[in-house]
Amino acid sequence: MKKIAIIGAGSCGTALAVVLARSREPHRISLWVHGADVLAALRACRINSIYLGGIRIPDDVEVTGDLAEAVANAEIVLGAVPSAYVRAVYTAMLPHLHAREPAGIAFVSATKGLEHDSLARMSEVISQIVGQKLAARVAVFSGPSFALEMARGDPTAVVIASNDLELAGEIQHEFSGSSLRLYTNNDLIGVELGGAVKNVVALAAGVCVGLGLGANTIAALITRGLSEMTRLAMALGGKRDTLAGLAGLGDLVLTSTGSLSRNRSVGVELGKGRKLPEILSHMRMVAEGVGTTAATIALARKHNVDMPITEQMNAILHQGRAPSAAIRELMERRLTKE
Repeated sequence: MKKIAIIGAGSCGTALAVVLARSREPHRISLWVHGADVLAALRACRINSIYLGGIRIPDDVEVTGDLAEAVANAEIVLGAVPSAYVRAVYTAMLPHLHAREPAGIAFVSATKGLEHDSLARMSEVISQIVGQKLAARVAVFSGPSFALEMARGDPTAVVIASNDLELAGEIQHEFSGSSLRLYTNNDLIGVELGGAVKNVVALAAGVCVGLGLGANTIAALITRGLSEMTRLAMALGGKRDTLAGLAGLGDLVLTSTGSLSRNRSVGVELGKGRKLPEILSHMRMVAEGVGTTAATIALARKHNVDMPITEQMNAILHQGRAPSAAIRELMERRLTKE
């Protein structure tokens, strides 16, 4: 049996531990937990009451707070930590990684975000760090997948993307099960930018809900948001078809309309007039869109890509612009063709 080390026991990492424990292929699974309170809860009752209440983790999943122990002899390292911590966690992991023959370790990122300072995608960050010691075989897991629904066994379809389609096929085979279906893709840029930028649009969708706006507004926002995502991805070398698929449109619709969306929930509170620091102070889980918005704007300006929804969302988050004023500016922009 292959060993899968899942790095991060938030809602996503915990759900993946549950799902992969029932995949078609049998695995040895370790789950690395950073927080002492989460680790204590998991060891006491096998339920992550802080991030994924009501879902029991199978007894054969090894839970540990020791990073070296988690990755020891792992053939697949599956990262599910917030984007702000990816570089630090993989740097700490590096001394404990050792090349395996013949194929080496496969690294799969399930993090949806951009690094704030470098504007790098997560696969780029992982490759930079791991490549110092090992040949970096990197894939990305993305698509419409609320952790709670995935963990309870609701049918879920996602994308596994890699520049190495052989690796993507390997992960597809290892991870697929009765409730999880994976599609391969070799467009890492499109898949990762879709997964990151959809959180920005979901924040904006939540703002509209918080303002009491209706379905017309949300439909327009999702459609024009998808256009922005596609323009940025294509400017960086991604493919239009990718953004029309699960990692683009699929994830965008889910995150912009689903009640389990953390990014949408933050947007709702902003639309109701609450300030961002107050909203975040009451959250344990990370809303990736908050940090990704500024990085997306920086990336768009660097590549001369017009992203008006993202610009206005950035102004609401970081410049104190009133949501109603942001919407008015969007509606009064120069008229153009679709």
